[in-house]
Order: sequence, then structure tokens, then C-alpha cells
Amino acid sequence: MSDKTVIKGNPSEYVKLNVGGCLYYTTIGTLTKHDTMLRAMFSGRMEVLTDSDGWILIDRSGKHFGTILNFLRDGTVTLPETSKELAELLAEAKYYCIAELSEPCNQALQKRKEREAEPICKVPLITSQKEEEMLISSTTKPAIKLLINRHNNKYSYTSTSDDNLLKNIELFDKLSLWYSKRVLFIKDVISTSEICCWVFYGHGKKMSEVCCTSIVYATDKKHTKVECPEARIFEETLNILLYESRSPPDQELMQAMARGAVSVMSSYTSDEEEERSVERMRTNKNSQT
Repeated sequence: MSDKTVIKGNPSEYVKLNVGGCLYYTTIGTLTKHDTMLRAMFSGRMEVLTDSDGWILIDRSGKHFGTILNFLRDGTVTLPETSKELAELLAEAKYYCIAELSEPCNQALQKRKEREAEPICKVPLITSQKEEEMLISSTTKPAIKLLINRHNNKYSYTSTSDDNLLKNIELFDKLSLWYSKRVLFIKDVISTSEICCWVFYGHGKKMSEVCCTSIVYATDKKHTKVECPEARIFEETLNILLYESRSPPDQELMQAMARGAVSVMSSYTSDEEEERSVERMRTNKNSQT
């Protein structure tokens, strides 16, 4: 059984609230502190429902009513972390006509939407040498540039070169996703100096580079060969992370990383080395016959 009644009393008087099955105990002074629907309900201007045990019934979700009460007491609250809970709190603030709480909830939701729409990883495409220098000198991060220009080629490509060009681009994309918060990644598609080359910068200066092209000689003409030395590129990427600090990297640490890279590289055989090995085998076989 429930009855309608009018609540009006001393601000220090406590009342019992049942909000959607969640029970709260607070003073009339808290409920009437701001110009809201709750002030109208508990200052005698509106009738409220009560049950047989004296609980005042409010047909709303009680999940965020504790936050509503804390805002009425203090004038400020810590907003929820998730967009879903922010939207729920906003709905309750609007229902109780608490404009001072609705506005910060709206602003927080808008900021979250903008952040969610913002790309995780941004890779600038440079259009000039001056632009490249400005980007590298102005960033506080280490930088990695991939110069890729398939059209800069005097000779025909070897059979595996097209695949290896794509592998370099795919590796660059993966690294830029993994380390986007720690490293500035730049792509150069207009330079004519190289076909495929990685350049690594620390503290605004060029530290190393990995050139992925070479010229191989066939019986009739020269060919341009493109490789994707993943182990070497990973090594230089890890080395460049040492330049995140504004102080120079520890030399002992650099040497230790270099020794580790040597052991990795010793097990790595390039396409060119494989071709030379096959050619030696053919030569030996011909000489035996």
C-alpha cells in the first residue's frame, strides 16, 4: 500500500528514500539545498508517495542517486569513467532538473566522443625537406622515417622486389601502431634519392639508416633488388627508443643491445646471400662434371 503525502519539515530532519529499490537516508536540508525537482518535492509544493513503513518512493533508477545526493551536499562530484555511466548520470540529472550537474556531464561526454573519434595513430606524409626538418626538430620523441618510392628505378626489379617493398610498408605500419605514443613515424613518398630506406632520428639528429635496395648483375643487364631486413629494422627501432629520455642513452646499454642484435643477425640470411650460395653450388657442380 502507498499513500500520497506532503513532506515539509525542519532542514535537519531526516527522511527515508526508496529510489527504484535502493534505500537512502538523508536530510530535508540536503534535498532542498539547490533549486531542483527535489526541492519542490520536499518543501511541501508537491505530493510524494510513501509506503506503510514511511519510505518515500521515487520511481527512478537508484544506481546514481548517491552521486546526486553527494552533488547536492558538496556542489561537485567525480564523474564516472565510462561513457555509458556518464549518459546514465546525465539522464538522472536532467530528470531532477539539476542543471549544474547536467552541464559537466554533457561536456565530459562530448570530450569522450571527440577522443574516441580521434585516430590512434597519425603518420604525416612529408611534402618537402623543410617540412621534414621542422617535424623532427620540433618533436620530443625519437623519429623513424620510411622513404618509399617505387618509381625511382633505372633498372628492372628482381622477382622478389615487389613483395619486399610491400613487406617494408607493412612492417612500417605495424611499428607505427605499436609505438605510436613513443615514436614519431614519418612517411616520405616524394624523395628521389632512394627507393626504400629507413632513417632513425634521436634528439633531432639522424642516428642510423637501413637501406633496403642494392644492384645485382645478371648476364644481360643490371637489376634493382629490394630486401626487407626485419631483424635489422627491429634492432634500430629498439635502439631509437633509448632516445626517449632527453639525456643521451647509456653506452653500456647500447653495447649490450648491439651484442644481442649480432646474435639475432647471425641467424638471419638475406635473399642475396641465399642467391650467392645457390650460385656457388651450381659452379661446383659444373666444375665436377
